[in-house]
Amino acid sequence: MLGIDDPQIWIAYLLCFLSAIGCIIYGMIHWNDGGENEEGC
Repeated sequence: MLGIDDPQIWIAYLLCFLSAIGCIIYGMIHWNDGGENEEGC
């Protein structure tokens, strides 16, 4: 596949994509949780 024969390289790519998707989902869940300025300064 795509000239990459080593399965360890594919595992690394897969983990990178999965972690990126996980970060996006985490960001969408915690988008408007508030922050340090909750009183509306």
